[in-house]
Amino acid sequence: MDSTSQAVAPTSDDTSPQEWIAFERLLADLAAQFANVPALSIEHDIEQAMARLIAFLGFDRSSLLFLQPDGSTLKVLCSVAATPYDALPRGLMTAHVPWLMGELRAGRSPRLSHLPQGLPPQAVEERRFVVAEGIRSQMIVPLREGGQLVGFITLVAFKDTRTWPDELVARLSTVGHVFAQALARARTDRALAAALAEVRSLKERLEAENHYLRDAARLPAKQALASRSPRFQRVLDEVAQVAPTPSTVLLLGETGCGKEVLAEALHEASPRRQRPMIRINCAALPAALIEAELFGREKGAYTGALARQPGRFELADGSTLFLDEIGEMPIELQTRLLRVLQDGRFERVGGTQTLSVDVRLVAATHRDLQREVEAGRFREDLYYRLNVFPIAVPALRERREDIPMLAWAFVKEFAATFGKPTERIDDASMAALQAHAWPGNVRELRNTIERAMILSRGPTLHVELAPARAAAVRPRSQAMPPVTRDEAEHESLRQALVHSGWRIRGSGGAAERLGIKPTTLESRMKKLGLQRPHAGSDEP
Repeated sequence: MDSTSQAVAPTSDDTSPQEWIAFERLLADLAAQFANVPALSIEHDIEQAMARLIAFLGFDRSSLLFLQPDGSTLKVLCSVAATPYDALPRGLMTAHVPWLMGELRAGRSPRLSHLPQGLPPQAVEERRFVVAEGIRSQMIVPLREGGQLVGFITLVAFKDTRTWPDELVARLSTVGHVFAQALARARTDRALAAALAEVRSLKERLEAENHYLRDAARLPAKQALASRSPRFQRVLDEVAQVAPTPSTVLLLGETGCGKEVLAEALHEASPRRQRPMIRINCAALPAALIEAELFGREKGAYTGALARQPGRFELADGSTLFLDEIGEMPIELQTRLLRVLQDGRFERVGGTQTLSVDVRLVAATHRDLQREVEAGRFREDLYYRLNVFPIAVPALRERREDIPMLAWAFVKEFAATFGKPTERIDDASMAALQAHAWPGNVRELRNTIERAMILSRGPTLHVELAPARAAAVRPRSQAMPPVTRDEAEHESLRQALVHSGWRIRGSGGAAERLGIKPTTLESRMKKLGLQRPHAGSDEP
């Protein structure tokens, strides 16, 4: 307590000039103190100031109450009391004081002495409160912002009856104005800090989204989804049916068969298409980094974590998250993923704050998850959580009728990229493309066309198939030896001839089946040594 608190309180009309000077010094000190009070400590500093005031003036309690948005409920923001009295508990005030609020809204500052007798008859609620608290005298100082009443400060005496000189009331009103301005500035600072934090969060999120979008090299959906295959058309129908729902989708199929493109198509047909789909390949990252990539990290969460980083779940809030190769996820992370799928809650790595997100999950794998569960490499409860709407994506060899259309789509793409106009694909090349087993599916076909376009020197594209194994159509233990282009073409022509009864020309002939001229087919048969088997041979 400073030296000014030892002066006699200026609470009567015969207060000496020295007492007023000491009081003025205290008020000046308080005004200077609240010129630059940090927003985080404003309530604490106001309580300290109120404690100095009641000690100097000889009162027993002082409280600061603020009006809530409803205009009638009061909240105790700060309250201090001299020993042995109790301060008002912080929080919403249960007592209602309609007469007092009417006086304050009318611009008056009630000065109440000789309580409860000094209250007017209409102050029924106020009388109950005064009697219950044992108050003898009370001064109420209104707080205003922009001319509007926002709250008030009370000064209370329990032991003695006090008088309220006009000079004291005027100076206390000044103190109330200082408090009101400090509180308004603190609210503005807090609102600004919250807005800046939101801007930083949105900026981080936008930068992360742009980073993911820049790195997402994917096949245009229109190319991969063009199909004449009834089986693939059924897949597209399933995608169209499930897209408008929030249900989890599990895409099953071999590597390169277009699962990611289907996930993109599903997202684009969903109500979440206004925001980008976020994706992560669970097989492309070390196990130690997948957790931070999925759930984010706090600064200092581990060595090298120099800044806070939002995870893919945060970025996908309100959108779709595509988890490619979900079967490669470490089993220790599968529990955390299951929790997010169940209640949408998680914590960043190194953090304690629980975050909530609204994410639609699409997962994909080339593994047989049921077998992974039986082998103990995949959680059974997570499998059933993911297997809400499974879609089996056919391999390219199961939709061979789409190969010419896909091949031409890739040709047009690379022709524009490389500046190499291409008018046709060599008939023999097309036949070889259709005969190939395509263990790498659509991705392998695209790479093959890209390589051929790089080597192309004229308007006709000749495709040289790289040596490949037919491992995708047989068990791994029965992988076939490499197949040359001529061998693949020989087998393709032979099958077409067998199905047409070795008839080359006319409706239903082998040339029509292959989409080439009869003379071209005869020329290719001669070059490849392909002849109709003699009667009685074992070949069909």
